[in-house]
Amino acid sequence: MSEARTPLAAAPGGDVVPSRLVVLAGPTAVGKGTVAAYVRAHFPQVWLSVSMTTRPPRPGEVDGVHYHFVAEDEFDRLVAAGEFLEYAVVHGRAKYGTPRGPVERALHEGRLALLEIDLQGARQVRETMPGALFAFLSPPSWEELVRRLVGRGTEAPEERAARLETARQELAAAAEFDIVIVNDDVRRASEELVSWMRSRQRDA
Repeated sequence: MSEARTPLAAAPGGDVVPSRLVVLAGPTAVGKGTVAAYVRAHFPQVWLSVSMTTRPPRPGEVDGVHYHFVAEDEFDRLVAAGEFLEYAVVHGRAKYGTPRGPVERALHEGRLALLEIDLQGARQVRETMPGALFAFLSPPSWEELVRRLVGRGTEAPEERAARLETARQELAAAAEFDIVIVNDDVRRASEELVSWMRSRQRDA
């Protein structure tokens, strides 16, 4: 794990304070959703943003819990209205975005807020909320990442190949982040993430 820098944000009164927002990103199939689900189940004090997507639900996914599933025309309407904190087309296929309003309300209420998003989204959030803490979730090895992607069996071979090529590029972006957490065990990685979040709460 790398030593965290302390990103700062300007407060309304002009002071500089750390944000309670933590952004979790990493390559495809690294287990971002699994870590977020563990945090949701075991750390109720953490507020998790629910992303919006145009892709269809995977088996077991629940609308409003894992994602907000919407049609492309509705997604495009929200983009035009400026309702997303970040959005992107992922793997050249589905659109994903983070609704702005719920995140801003959670931060206004002083809650610990977690965004679990892709690399493109994390870069956009850094532009708009540089005071957030950016955490990169890394696999123990490339071979393990491939095993996880193949093992979940949710993509056709063509899409799987595209995701693996994207993952190679995404792994190289770890240096852009404030901390790196290795997802060798979901419980351990989740607890490490929440530990960093709590340290942000103490600093804020």
